[in-house]
Amino acid sequence: MADVIQERAGTTVLVCDPDGPPVATERDALDLIGATYHGAEVVAVPASRLDERFFTLGTRFAGDIMQKFVNYRVRLAVVGDVSRHVAASPALAALVRESNAAGHVWFVPDLDALHARLRAAA
Repeated sequence: MADVIQERAGTTVLVCDPDGPPVATERDALDLIGATYHGAEVVAVPASRLDERFFTLGTRFAGDIMQKFVNYRVRLAVVGDVSRHVAASPALAALVRESNAAGHVWFVPDLDALHARLRAAA
């Protein structure tokens, strides 16, 4: 499956293919943001596509990627199981908790959970 634009709970979402290219640079994140110019408000990126540095906060990679999405006013949903990373890092656990309490970056286990979050936010 290629990246596809879907409507979920009245919101246009770019759902990224789990087998697509990794998000390993800021340029990769900007490419996803650029793909939203076809009308998507949210990018749903499988956690498996994120470079391992994303989950090691000392690298600042997650912050850089998340800030790009905030700057371009595109919401980011990290979709998938991140429990292994969260269990290994109290700082990442705090980031996930704080992000999920806000509205711009969410960590969700699957697309159904994203749909529910979007419906609740509408």
